[in-house]
Amino acid sequence: MSELFTVNQLAEEFGVTPRAIRFYEVKGLIAPRRAGTTRVFDRRDRARLLLVLRGKRLGFSLAEIREFLDLYDADHTQHSQINLLLARVRQRIAELEQQRRDLDQTLGELRLVESEAAAAMAGRPAAETEAETSGAERAAE
Repeated sequence: MSELFTVNQLAEEFGVTPRAIRFYEVKGLIAPRRAGTTRVFDRRDRARLLLVLRGKRLGFSLAEIREFLDLYDADHTQHSQINLLLARVRQRIAELEQQRRDLDQTLGELRLVESEAAAAMAGRPAAETEAETSGAERAAE
């Protein structure tokens, strides 16, 4: 007989709440069996849960995660799954790199506002403080 896990065991192992695991069950991402009134998960469910949690941590939607899991079930060679995963990972990397550029730009603008506000509070011309900030930003790069 295969090794079986309860909701609480998986929740403890993966550091999630039993409610989160039940949510993934309701969404059809995992499908435990019943042992009397207790839901039990086998190694396949455990592996699927691990993939769901990893996918969420990497920023994939539940729909995307379901697509990966469904492809695995349909294509045991994993070629389709790997091709889709590669495309989605590349897309996610591009999104994150754009977010990083946007964040860097926002941080630069906030630093400028900060220096202007600090200069105004100190009674110094903003141009002096801006020159200091620009020099510090160039040094940080």
